[in-house]
Amino acid sequence: MVAKVDFVKFVTVSLLLFSAANGYAQNELRNTFFKDADAAKAAADAANAELLAPKSYEQGLKEYQDAESALERGRNIEVVRSNAADATTNFRTAAQKARLAKTALAQVMKSRQAAANAKAPQLSAEIWQEAQRKFADAIRLLERGDLKNSKRRDIEATSLYRDAELVAIKAQYLSETRRLLADADRARVGRYAPITLGKAKQLLADAERELSENRYDTDLPRNLAQQANYEAKHAIYLSEVVRQVRDKKLSPEQLVLQWEQPMQAIAGVADAVPDMANGPDRLTQELVAFFEAQRNHLQSLEQEKAENEVRIADMEEELSALDERLGGATAERAALVQRLEAQARVKQQFEQIEKMFTSDEALP
Repeated sequence: MVAKVDFVKFVTVSLLLFSAANGYAQNELRNTFFKDADAAKAAADAANAELLAPKSYEQGLKEYQDAESALERGRNIEVVRSNAADATTNFRTAAQKARLAKTALAQVMKSRQAAANAKAPQLSAEIWQEAQRKFADAIRLLERGDLKNSKRRDIEATSLYRDAELVAIKAQYLSETRRLLADADRARVGRYAPITLGKAKQLLADAERELSENRYDTDLPRNLAQQANYEAKHAIYLSEVVRQVRDKKLSPEQLVLQWEQPMQAIAGVADAVPDMANGPDRLTQELVAFFEAQRNHLQSLEQEKAENEVRIADMEEELSALDERLGGATAERAALVQRLEAQARVKQQFEQIEKMFTSDEALP
């Protein structure tokens, strides 16, 4: 029984050693045969060859994977060596072609990145996909050496990417405005509030024109779009009020009284008498004067605060300088005290020594 157990242990240990040795051998073989292929693949990846030289890169990847499979399955070592060598050649070719494509297709790649940054794949998907197809054709033709047709596809793709970018930018800034104006048209707002709605549409047109002329200077178009949103919402509100008056759900007198209520509430806050016996003009002037005075007072307080902060900063600097001077004086005083104490100890030691001898003994 003991002999049987020992035999099992021997077999188990032998298998483990064989497996470890086999794994070590495979690693050594991989390091030997895949060294160049790994370096070539890394160079191809760095050159973005999968995108810019897809055919050569795909061939290299296939040979690379075949070499790995052959090694794992224990195939003839020459098969592994041959596949790895072919993979190296294809990856190097892919890297070289990718670097050429990066130069030849620099403009279209720049336009492609700008469109992607503007979220064109999501906001202008149809144009983006068409641009992608033209770009892929340009790469394929360039990889085959057909420079003339590759350049033609390059120009077409560049134009499409720029169109997709512009559509995406407009979608980001103008979509809400367009939706509001579409809602207003469906509600026939132009019939009841044509002036305000017309103003909103003009602001939208101005924003679109600004984006078309300079798509990267988005501050003004954004501001115009915000104004257009406001005017569109305002027009929708006004049209509803006009409808109520037209349908006699709200009389003109009731409408005026409703609009007076907010002014009366504001007058109460400003401690003004809400006198609108002759219209809102007088009360409006009083409220404007009140809020201008409040604004001036606030500006005065802010100026005073800023001046106080400057004075505090100056005082803090003076205190810091004074602390430094006092700190130096304190250190000098402490050093002087230490010297005096040392001299006093030396003097005391001499006095003690003198007491140990008579005057005759102290003489040489």
